[in-house]
Amino acid sequence: MAYKIVFKEQLSEDVFTAEVQAPLIAQAGKPGQFVIVGISCGYSERIPLTIAGSDVRKGTIRLIWQRVGKSTAEMADMKVGDRFEIVAGPLGRPTHIEKFGTVVCVGGGIGVAPLLPIAKAMKQADNKLVGILGARTKELLILEDDFTGISDELIVVTDDGSYGRKALVTEPLKEVCAREAKPDLVVAIGPAIMMKFCCEVTKEYGIPTQVSLNTIMVDGTGMCGGCRVEVDGKAKFVCVDGPEFDGHKVNFDLMMKRLSAYKAQEQKAHEAYKKHRCKIGLDG
Repeated sequence: MAYKIVFKEQLSEDVFTAEVQAPLIAQAGKPGQFVIVGISCGYSERIPLTIAGSDVRKGTIRLIWQRVGKSTAEMADMKVGDRFEIVAGPLGRPTHIEKFGTVVCVGGGIGVAPLLPIAKAMKQADNKLVGILGARTKELLILEDDFTGISDELIVVTDDGSYGRKALVTEPLKEVCAREAKPDLVVAIGPAIMMKFCCEVTKEYGIPTQVSLNTIMVDGTGMCGGCRVEVDGKAKFVCVDGPEFDGHKVNFDLMMKRLSAYKAQEQKAHEAYKKHRCKIGLDG
């Protein structure tokens, strides 16, 4: 079975979204779960992507990814009508949704994408929703309109001050946590370093914090061990035990070391792909 792209759009310089035909996944998927995507069944890299939305009536799921390596660059070059040969899922444990009270959803960069379905579900569960979105620049900010529509309060920050407040997400997060009526739950998704410092803020105020981890992953079933992380001093597998964990118990320093394990190989493969594109005239 091949999974056809029925809609595709570029959200920012290196971020893309697509609606993909996957009716069974659209029906079964829940907020927080992900799929493993591969362009072909041969030697194609398998990429874990959170289900950013679904339409059961149309039988489609929404995927959002950032062009950072060869495989994600190949995905960025796909067009409407092209097909993924692999879309496996839904995988992972869904987000626990209930009426907590006030929930703060913090998203950084591409982490805003997996945060969206969780934020929607929290709002539908009658929580007061405070959204904090961050990006390096205005051009890299994504899904602001989506969060505006569901948030009781939305704070936008950029590293360079080109839009919203000039700050990191931890600054408004600390302000919200310091309010007299402090939040009941924080959900933070973004780069590992961002999640680490968000958790340091919330730990200071004793606020439960969930993070969603996007680690190196191969099969998504717990067999390869590539996604191993340390949580509360114990080994956990993101694909089957997560992807969400208590952020106050995650060993982020160890996780970041593991994430950089294949960085040199990824950069080399991406550069080779860009040269190939130029050679065949796809790039100027």
